[in-house]
Amino acid sequence: MIYLDNAATSFPKPEGVYLALDRFARTSLANPGRAGHAMALAAEHALDDGRHRLNRFLNGRDPNRFIFALNGTDALNIAIKGTLDAGDHVITTDLEHNSVSRPLQAMANAGFIQLTRLASDSGGTVDPDAVRKAITPNTRLVAITHGSNVLGTVQPIGEIGRMCREFDRVLFLVDAAQTIGVVPVDIQTQHIDLLAFPGHKCLFGPTGTGALYVGPKAKVRPWREGGTGGDSSSPTQPADYPYYLEGGTPNVLGIVGMIAGLDFVEAETPAKLLAHELALCERLRERLLAMGGFNIAGHIDTSRRVATMSFYSDVLPATELGGVLDQSFAIAVRPGLHCAPYIHKAFGSFPDGLVRVSPGPFTTVAEIDQLADALQEITGGL
Repeated sequence: MIYLDNAATSFPKPEGVYLALDRFARTSLANPGRAGHAMALAAEHALDDGRHRLNRFLNGRDPNRFIFALNGTDALNIAIKGTLDAGDHVITTDLEHNSVSRPLQAMANAGFIQLTRLASDSGGTVDPDAVRKAITPNTRLVAITHGSNVLGTVQPIGEIGRMCREFDRVLFLVDAAQTIGVVPVDIQTQHIDLLAFPGHKCLFGPTGTGALYVGPKAKVRPWREGGTGGDSSSPTQPADYPYYLEGGTPNVLGIVGMIAGLDFVEAETPAKLLAHELALCERLRERLLAMGGFNIAGHIDTSRRVATMSFYSDVLPATELGGVLDQSFAIAVRPGLHCAPYIHKAFGSFPDGLVRVSPGPFTTVAEIDQLADALQEITGGL
């Protein structure tokens, strides 16, 4: 299998991730903070180490403000449902993944919040001035993806974050699912109040991992309550971070794998990883343009992109093209709407969707050429 669906989940993982998972599962997989024995303490130490590593990597203010979540969706739901009150106004965009769009739209449909969904431009970029103009006295949250999982476009979150800081009541939530690990994210200089991300994409951890950073300006209500291991006497969830938002036993094994993935990212450097992946996308772009009959979404400025490339064929729908690549050529891509229907409607690819190709650090030039050859063979015969 030639795997080109890294925007969904990175594969394969670095060898160090597999080794860390195996070693920890065999020696230290106890319940953190729930007992004083050595294995429980080792599990708790793994969580603490993970928070410190993320805090350093992302320039947070406090390791304990990193809340481990089930995935990026879980982190976003904690942020959205924990901060909004009745009557609040929220600004988001047509680029968002359903992890942002669905909870916000459900709240708007129920009359709980007011929602403004800003349109990106023809290249897939949100204008910070449009965000400013949409802010009202009731605006509580600006929720924006850092990198589009369909177009690959990277948004100017630093500029948007600085603008949000001008309004005392406004919180800035960034969905960094496609950028953590390949594009620099700096919580403090980009003025991020809430940062949500999964561990299984560009951090190379296993599925079922993620985190939410909660800055000091944000007051988040817990939506999952239960055991913390440290304070069993309180009748309600203990107010200390991170336990306030981390009820129940966390996925310690997965977090260990995620931090092992961070080891790989820091050793290789995000810039090197992104440059490799973007070069592969550009090679594919050149091949598709040369053969004709393909329409590529999003702008081509590689300085403002992650390595996610989506396109459609003039002769075959995206789902059929993806199915043929899978069944006849053993090439894994992602056809469809990519859990982001609003940007497909804006681009005109709704409801059939696009074919998305997302290489990873272990993807080779030869594999990209095999994909291009397969596409030429499929569409050339129709």
